[in-house]
Order: sequence, then C-alpha cells, then structure tokens
Amino acid sequence: MAQENEKSYLFESMPIPRAVAELSIPMVVASLVMVVYNLADTFFVGMLNDPVQNAAVTLVYPVMLAFNAVNNLFGIGTSSMMSRSLGRRDYEMVRSSSAFGFYGAVFSGLLFTLLCTLFRNPLLTLLGADEITWEATAGYMLWTVNCGAVPAILNVVQGQMVRSEGASVHASIGTMSGCILNIILDPIFILPWGLNMGAAGAGLATFLSNCVACGYFFVLARVKRGKTFISLDIRRLKTMSKEVVTGILGVGVPASIQNLLNVTGTTILNNFTAVYGASAVAAMGVAQKINMLPLQVCLGFSQGIMPLVSYNYASGDRKRMKNAIVFSMGLILPIMLAVTVGCWFGAPNLIQMFMDNADIIAYGSAFLRGLCLGMVFLCTDFMAVGVFSALGLGRHALVFAILRKVVLEIPLLFLLNALFPLYGLAYAQFVTEVVLAAAAIIMLLRIFRQGDSVHK
Repeated sequence: MAQENEKSYLFESMPIPRAVAELSIPMVVASLVMVVYNLADTFFVGMLNDPVQNAAVTLVYPVMLAFNAVNNLFGIGTSSMMSRSLGRRDYEMVRSSSAFGFYGAVFSGLLFTLLCTLFRNPLLTLLGADEITWEATAGYMLWTVNCGAVPAILNVVQGQMVRSEGASVHASIGTMSGCILNIILDPIFILPWGLNMGAAGAGLATFLSNCVACGYFFVLARVKRGKTFISLDIRRLKTMSKEVVTGILGVGVPASIQNLLNVTGTTILNNFTAVYGASAVAAMGVAQKINMLPLQVCLGFSQGIMPLVSYNYASGDRKRMKNAIVFSMGLILPIMLAVTVGCWFGAPNLIQMFMDNADIIAYGSAFLRGLCLGMVFLCTDFMAVGVFSALGLGRHALVFAILRKVVLEIPLLFLLNALFPLYGLAYAQFVTEVVLAAAAIIMLLRIFRQGDSVHK
C-alpha cells in the first residue's frame, strides 16, 4: 500500500533532522498560531482599557485549561496508541483506537457542557468572580464553555489523531483554520465599532472558530476515506478490545490528571492574585498569555516528535528513537534560553502591547520576569513527559504531574506569597521546574541506557 510505504519511510528511514522537521515544524507553527489566537482575546479585550473585561478572560482561563484534561485523555492517549500500533503494523488496532478516541471526546465534551451549565454559579465563585467581574466572566464562559466545550475538545483530539499517522501538515491546517478565523472575528465582536460585546464577543468568536476547525477535520476524513487508518465508525465500539481501552487510558489518564492539576494550580494563583484587585488579575493574565508563546513552542515540539518516538519504540529501533530525542533537545533548548533573555529585558514593552495602563505594566512586568525564568527547565520537563507518553509510560508522566503541582508548585504558591506578597507567586513555576528538569534528565538517561542494552 502506498500509504503504508510513505509512513514507513517517514518513521523508519528519513534522516532524523528531516523527520523531526517534517513532524514538528507544522506542529510548532500551529502552536504559535494558537498562541496568537489565545493572545487575541487578551489583546482585543485589552483595547477596551477595561480591567474588568480583561479579568473575565483571565478568570475563565482555568476552565479552558480543563479542556486540555479531556484533550490529553483522548488526544495524547489515542495518538500514542495509534503510533505504537502503526509501529507494530497492527492496523486494525489503529482503527479501533481512533474510533474510541473520537467518541470518547464527543461524550466527554457533552458531559463537560452539562456540568458547567448546571453548576454555573458555584463555578464562577470558585474561579474568583465577584460582583464587579461576575457579568463579564459569565458572558465569556457562556460561549467558550457552556456552548463551546464539544467543538473545542473535538478540534484538538482530531488533530492529534491525524498527526499520529505523520500527517502533521493536515493536522496543523485544521487547527490553524480555526485560530485564524478567531483572530479575524475578535475585533468585530469585541470592539465598539463592531458588535461591542466585550469579553462575551471574544467567547463567541472562539466558539465559531472551533466549529470551523472541526468542520475541516470532518471534510478531511471524508476526502481521505480509504487512504487513512483513522476510523470514525461507531460500530467499532461494540467490538472494542480491552487492550485498546487500557492502552489509551494508560497514557491518557495520567496526562489528563496532569492538566487537572494545572487547572488547580492556576485557580489558586488567580485567587491569590484577585485579593489585590482587577488590575493585578488582568496583569497576571497578560503575563501568563505572553508566557504561553514559548511554552506552546516547547509543547508543540515535544508533541510533534511523539509519533516518531512511539513508532520506533514499538518497531524496536531504539537507537533511532534516542537520536530523535537528543537532536530535538539540542535544537529547542538554546532557542528557549534566547527567549528567556528577551522576555526578561523586554517585559515592560511586551505588557504595554496588550494594555497601556501604568499599574498593569508595573504588575505585569514583574510577573512576566518571574514566569519566563522557568522556560528552559520547563522545556526539558515537557520533552521528558512527551517521551513517557510516546512510550506508553503513563505512570512516569503521572509521577511527574504529582511532583510538579501537588508536591512543589502549589505549596510554593502559599509559601512564596507569604514571604513576598503577590510578586512571589510568579516564581513558583521557576523553582518547580528547576527540580523537575533534574529529574527529567535522570529519567531520560535511564531510558537511553535501556534502549542501548536492547539495541546491543
């Protein structure tokens, strides 16, 4: 089959730099576009010069992060299982895995919508909304969460499934189509010269954009019918093997828990910040969004090489697997170091790009400098967790998630806020990632040694 031969060349024979580039560059570009898309809400809402509207976007952000828990459960879990099955040339398992991932994402999105709608008021209180920010926060959440959970989740999961076959370009086009549309719609829906909906307009633009992205993947599935191993046939759920379910959940559940812990950490951070007023919340939100630029590049790069790592691990070519990881680390870490230097010295100008407010610039510059210090170490952590997921080592990823949030970052938020009120919050991530980066290097070296022994 031509499709099989094309995939085999990419995963088995293509030179490592070219294979990494072919898989990772589209993912990194899509991640950058996603960052711009995430920044678009903050940027255009910030043009209103209303801290309340900007605070609304920041306060709902933990719920948007919670989508990633489902994305990872059925996106990363399914992608890893599909790539490992491709490496073993078990194409029936690839088809069954994709069907389970797709319908699991649909059901989870519907459940998310139901729960967030039924418990809207307690959820808004938990997120830190008060009588000042309540209406704007509820308006933004209506479209992004109550209406938008299913398309937001399905968009990412379908992209991961397409990427698992090595079709990174198609996966990235699908993701970027929604992002670009969102950037176009944002000013129309948010600003006074358009529909003047404020934060609610940003949410509506996000909802419509995710629907368009999902539409792209549905059309792609129909066009490539017979030329792909991805199956959306619901009848496959009736004959689903235990191996498929445990294989997906074994990687997906730890990845999902990691994101739920991220939501917990971000919620605690926002609640600590909310004590200091809407300007502090808005500034922290802007700093976090700017910090997402390098963070998403790291994440995109680590997820981009996952199919290559999974395939070669399953096929037994551990030397190629190791070379792909080492090459990727050597490429991305110097870039992140340069980004850290740029963010540290350019913090005031970067914050001012989003909100030209003296208080927010002062707060935001201090926050951004604290956040950016952890970037090189965070990148190392992401690469290690990506490798764990690619190899099906879900327990390793879970241990890292618990260490990161429960043992280190969340306690550090309490400690640093007590020692250095407000400003200490931004440095919790830095301290956490220094410790985890050391652990990540130790674990990767252990995996490499095991691979060398197998290869010999």
